[in-house]
Amino acid sequence: MSPSHSRVIPPQCIVVIPARYASTRLPHKMLLRETGKSLLQHTYEAACQAKRPAGVVIATDHAEIAHEVANFGGDFLMTSPDCQSGTDRVAEVAHRLTQADVFINVQGDEPEISPVSIDRLVALMEHNPAAGMSTLCTPIRTPDQLTNPACVKVVFNARGRALYFSRSSIPFVRDADPTQQFNQPPVYFQHLGLYAYRRDVLLNFATLPASSLEQCEKLEQLRVLQSGNEILIDVVEHASSGIDTVEDYAAFVARRRKAG
Repeated sequence: MSPSHSRVIPPQCIVVIPARYASTRLPHKMLLRETGKSLLQHTYEAACQAKRPAGVVIATDHAEIAHEVANFGGDFLMTSPDCQSGTDRVAEVAHRLTQADVFINVQGDEPEISPVSIDRLVALMEHNPAAGMSTLCTPIRTPDQLTNPACVKVVFNARGRALYFSRSSIPFVRDADPTQQFNQPPVYFQHLGLYAYRRDVLLNFATLPASSLEQCEKLEQLRVLQSGNEILIDVVEHASSGIDTVEDYAAFVARRRKAG
């Protein structure tokens, strides 16, 4: 299937899965297939189980990724090789799929992404028409997560608007009670890299220069906060596991085999 023959996706909400061919820590991870399906196909099929979006499309700049998507019957669009991030790729899709109002950014290395979480984001945007962007978080469950810079933390206000995202342990609990169970009641939350954008917010975001806080933390969502815009936050019970390393992929394969 070529981009010019992709199905016309109905209006409203579209899931976009940015998919790069290159990967530093796990080369060509989107095409790994020890389960019998590529990692990317698992992610695509999981996203397709969400009920609220009108469709799912993969955004890539590489012929091998496009060939893989065509083989499993998915929809894709070729995007510029000059895109600097997955968000830039989603924005390019937004320029072209003008019938959609809301775009959900799902990372291609999330084969166990919950379709319920995708639907939760769509519902958030439906119920909060003034919100330009939303995302999810979940309570942190172990001290190791809290101190791991790969686990991004978020704090938010009583209206469910993000105050800050950080790789550091936030908030700092000055007078911790040693007899209290860890993070009960929750004050530490892990940010999940799943986003919903309204079209105008997404297209504007892609034009903004990287902010100073974004450059410090290497977290592009800080560009949104630093520019004065809001990010709506909702809390879910569980996080899916992204695939970044050989060990991550081996654990995923083991879970699939155990599940039968």
